[in-house]
Amino acid sequence: MASLRRRLSPSALAETLLELWTQKDLKMLDRVIQEEFSRQHDPLETLLTVLESSPGKQQGRSQTLGLRVLLQFQKWMEVNPQVTLSSLPKQRASVLQIRALALLTDKHSNSIDAIISIFQLSTLDPAHLCHHVVQLQALKCYKEAASLGMKLNLQEELNLEEVCVPLILHNKMALAEEFVTGHEHLEKQLVKLLDSWCHSYFCAQDLVTRYPRLSLSKHNMGAVESKVLTKHVLRLMEKFKIDPELCPNALHKRRETSLRFLMYRRFGEKSMSEENWVDLVQYVAADDPEIHIQLVEMLLRYSSPQKAAQWSLRYNIPRHRLPFSVLEAQDRLPPELLDVNNSPQTESWIASDDHCRRFYQVPLSQDRVHFVDTLESLQRCRTILHKEGVVVGVDMEWQPTFGCLTEENVSLIQLAVPDQVFLLDLSKKGLSKHPDVISLIQDLFSDPTVIKLGYGVAGDLKCLMATWRSVLEQPLKIMGLIDLLHIHKKIKFQKPKMSPNGSRAVLVGEGSSEKGLSLLVLQVLGKPLDKSEQLSHWEKRPLRTSQIRYAVADAYCLLDVYSVLSGNPLHFGLPADLSTISASSPKAKDKNQKQAKQLKEKRSKEECQGAQWVGPPHNHMEKDLLCGKKPSEEHPPLSPQQLRVVCDNMLQGLGRYLRCLGVDVVMLENNDDHRVAANLAQAEDRVILTCGQPYQSLRSQVGEGRCLSLDCSEKAKDQAVRVLKHFNVRLTANDIFSRCQACNSDQYVAVPRADMMRMLRQKGFMEDHEKASQKEESLEDVLASELPRYAPQCRWANLSDLDPETLSFPGGSPIQLDTVPVPILQKVPHFYICTRLGGGSSLNKEAQTSVSPETSHSFSGEKPGRFLDYREMPSLRLVLGPLCRRRPGVILTSCSKQRDSRSTLNLTRMTALLTLSRRTDSWSHCGGVYPGNYRGNSQYSREGCRDELDSGRDPGVSPSFSFGWNLPLEDRLRARLCPRICRL
Repeated sequence: MASLRRRLSPSALAETLLELWTQKDLKMLDRVIQEEFSRQHDPLETLLTVLESSPGKQQGRSQTLGLRVLLQFQKWMEVNPQVTLSSLPKQRASVLQIRALALLTDKHSNSIDAIISIFQLSTLDPAHLCHHVVQLQALKCYKEAASLGMKLNLQEELNLEEVCVPLILHNKMALAEEFVTGHEHLEKQLVKLLDSWCHSYFCAQDLVTRYPRLSLSKHNMGAVESKVLTKHVLRLMEKFKIDPELCPNALHKRRETSLRFLMYRRFGEKSMSEENWVDLVQYVAADDPEIHIQLVEMLLRYSSPQKAAQWSLRYNIPRHRLPFSVLEAQDRLPPELLDVNNSPQTESWIASDDHCRRFYQVPLSQDRVHFVDTLESLQRCRTILHKEGVVVGVDMEWQPTFGCLTEENVSLIQLAVPDQVFLLDLSKKGLSKHPDVISLIQDLFSDPTVIKLGYGVAGDLKCLMATWRSVLEQPLKIMGLIDLLHIHKKIKFQKPKMSPNGSRAVLVGEGSSEKGLSLLVLQVLGKPLDKSEQLSHWEKRPLRTSQIRYAVADAYCLLDVYSVLSGNPLHFGLPADLSTISASSPKAKDKNQKQAKQLKEKRSKEECQGAQWVGPPHNHMEKDLLCGKKPSEEHPPLSPQQLRVVCDNMLQGLGRYLRCLGVDVVMLENNDDHRVAANLAQAEDRVILTCGQPYQSLRSQVGEGRCLSLDCSEKAKDQAVRVLKHFNVRLTANDIFSRCQACNSDQYVAVPRADMMRMLRQKGFMEDHEKASQKEESLEDVLASELPRYAPQCRWANLSDLDPETLSFPGGSPIQLDTVPVPILQKVPHFYICTRLGGGSSLNKEAQTSVSPETSHSFSGEKPGRFLDYREMPSLRLVLGPLCRRRPGVILTSCSKQRDSRSTLNLTRMTALLTLSRRTDSWSHCGGVYPGNYRGNSQYSREGCRDELDSGRDPGVSPSFSFGWNLPLEDRLRARLCPRICRL
């Protein structure tokens, strides 16, 4: 400390600070800075010396030594205000400023603000500042150069293209946008630059020639694609309020894209009427002659030369720009087809029979639809709407902008009451922004005695605020509003039933591609909406009859849907008061969305990953169950047998794993469509387990909570854990292997050894001299005393059901006696056979019967019901161990071959567990030889095996395959199969 009392030279101070920084002694570091700068003759020069010798960014540290010194120096300056740059001679101050300017590089990027403030760099000659920024650009520090230029207010001095082009090519558009913001001529210059790149003749390689120091890759080229640039131009055009005439190329690209979209809707999907298509094409094409020519070329490709000729005459396209086939078609056009707007047929208000059969129809005549385009008709509308207790369906239509503008103005407001509909024409000049119209809507939304119905009201109100700027100054007071979109999300559809009005309540998405309000109308009223006029030219007057019919139906259907839902809310799983699940105001809506987003982020961190929620939890219990918390008495746990699921073909491994644990599982085959899962779930009351894109479509076809999405990247064991936690399933030791792995059946028949030998002799698989002299056991004795541990979870069939001639069960499943190894008959007292009655519901597979000495599990990938023939599978590894301490017996458990990647159980590549009786004097295998890591002869003495078992190693298998062999085998088996599940 004695050395600290003497004044240190700037270089010595820099070394001292660096040593303290390396030792992470920050308290002493701060103390030395405060004391030593007070002793320095020129603190500012000393500061520069320290900064020049301090290291830059260091891995693992969010702060640098230079930044720490600067922050402490600023605190020191607050105590010593006399130390400023202005107190120095001008020439001396300039020298220090130039030295400080040299520090503004990427090495000290986090110290820029402090250095600029302390050394007052904004007062330095702009030529020096610009030169330094250009040097940073030469070093390819484009981001640092732009940031420094903004901090020093050099936007007007620097070349816009030199600064912004590298930023754009390196996906730093936001920084380039920030660079020009607030400088009007720079804003226009940037938009014009981007628009020039949208021209069809623009080539990205030209940038390489113009800016040779730029190193462009394929990744950089993606930033100058016309589609990306067009979006940027149109967005900046609105943000900076730039005249659209300054960006003609971007508008042309957007019109071209919109024209292709309309061609697809009309001639590809065939989902747009001819009249509607003509209106929108004329709106999109506008006065762009190049678009007119492209329209003709597209029509020639997608339609016919006759239609292309009609439009070429409509826009007076020069003949030298037209294909020869179009010119020929022009000469052959009859006079009545010269006008593309010629509509020979007049639309009728009453729709066709086919339309009535397919779509929802409004039960109103045309005279009950009132077009409000005068102040007198507006007053009549107000009188009817402001009646206490009236229910009003509210909807709005606006002109499609096809992406050329981000704001959409409302053209028509539909207000429906039970016996009539009012259409407020906001395209009418003098009426759209009239105070009476605005007050009508404000009074309507703020009246709590009037029930307002809408669907996705937030979008309508957003467009309404863009139309009426005054609404932003005086926000709407919204009371008594019910948004059916929120109710739609809460509806729980079960199996199809009849609704109160006699129509069929359709399952969500059943055989339909409807969505939104049309889907809700389909679910509640039985028929969807006709949405072919949704995308229409709503500003053109007069409106076509089909447009008016669509607008009326869009508002009036809200009344019918609300009537059915409020009349029988329990049928749809809704509370009696529907207003309790609807947002009350846009402010509350934004708050709810924010809370939902926060809840979603919280779930992604705290809750089990991979389990996607089919809907928001109705209470905290559902969340607790998913997180593995103990359930309350109100929600008792399920047994595996009570859980019935259908696994999509992407989760077959999960299905086999759950089946091992006793869950009733149906698995789709690889070539089955995903809709098969929905059909099975509806028919057999099962829960769908899926992952990826099919989740959304399958979720919409079953009730809420009946479809669960999992993470495909997880292992089957982890997926099973999440499923069991989600459905609160509690496992016991008796559940494991209680279900046949081949066919999902849980029904077995017990066959004593004597009966098995008799059947083998009957079919010629066993000679008379191979009969064993032993005590024959009756079936009653077997079922009474020696059932396996999973017997309580199984159903047991009577052996008398077996056909004595064919040895098959009533379902037609024969016992596969050819798979029974004869040598084990002397060691196995009884056999359990899976009856596989009729093949169950597992997609009508061929019924087969499994046979096992104590379990019904066959090999994955092998023929169901076959015994394990070790000689056929040289890659198998056998593990010997004491299974049953109470009685003799043999257990064979099924696992997959090593080449089968969809392993049912991962027992560290073990594929069989074979236990022989403790009453025998030796341990041996049945009818095969040990491959691979077999150590010694084919027989072990009981004592030798016992020594290895007690030491934690298994005989006949390499040490790498040993685990916990000093435990009881059933415990080892469960611990290995499901170490996490057993802790549930």
